[in-house]
Amino acid sequence: MKTHILLLLILLFLGCKEIDSNSSESLRTEIPITLIDSTDVVEKVQVLNFATFHIHMGATSDATSVDFDENDKKNQNDAKKIAQLISEFKPTIICVEVPWGKNEELDQEYKAYLTNPSKVSTYYGEVGMVAFEVGRLSNLESIYGIDHKMGYNYNIGQEIENTIDSTTYNNYYKNPFAFHSEINVNHDELSLLEKLKLYNNPKFLDFLINVNADMLAFAGSENGFEGADEAAKYYQRNLRIYSNLNRIPMTIKDRVFILSGGSHTAFLGEFMGRSPKYELVDVMDYL
Repeated sequence: MKTHILLLLILLFLGCKEIDSNSSESLRTEIPITLIDSTDVVEKVQVLNFATFHIHMGATSDATSVDFDENDKKNQNDAKKIAQLISEFKPTIICVEVPWGKNEELDQEYKAYLTNPSKVSTYYGEVGMVAFEVGRLSNLESIYGIDHKMGYNYNIGQEIENTIDSTTYNNYYKNPFAFHSEINVNHDELSLLEKLKLYNNPKFLDFLINVNADMLAFAGSENGFEGADEAAKYYQRNLRIYSNLNRIPMTIKDRVFILSGGSHTAFLGEFMGRSPKYELVDVMDYL
């Protein structure tokens, strides 16, 4: 490998030596690049990065939630069916949207569930309903919380005199789904499984980044960047969540299941998609 790299550097050096700095034509000459012929294959940690909505019961980990009757037998059975599907991934590590600082509390709640799995857990909504059951089916002793709370004002565009591009900003937020026809469906008509398939659709994940962050770059005062600065806070929060994920000891043999709200899933997917450590698996293979 070192010999290949050295050869590449020599070729690049010789290519640069042929360029006449006084000739504009020679400056436009392309330098041939010799690709390194390597049989090395870098193994990566397999990750099932799973988007869900926040179930509104007991406690929820986000401002955005969906009403969900945990006492409804059908809802309980549907949640367990989802957990069974996900458990086919055979995770060795499970991460959820619970603050890193609450891992001791999370561990206690999870162990209580393992002791009596017939009792529905209301801990952080989807965490207790789905992640705990996936952990039980996977024979895991613990689950990790990787969330990091940070406030940001996603309504900033309505609170300032927007002189950047109020037309685009206002038109978009009047009806965001009008700009994303592929995912413009009646969510109330979808089953739990159908909702999860929609929320894990790559176009829906792109929409969540756009609606939660990127559109704020269209809002700001004459000499300010109020919208962009608020969006940066949301990027920062998700980068810190990613940093918490990276704190967890793991080996190449581990298989990581992450359950979080859709916008966090979207950002984590972006980060891990470029990572030298992680390899994302297709969520649809398990739905």
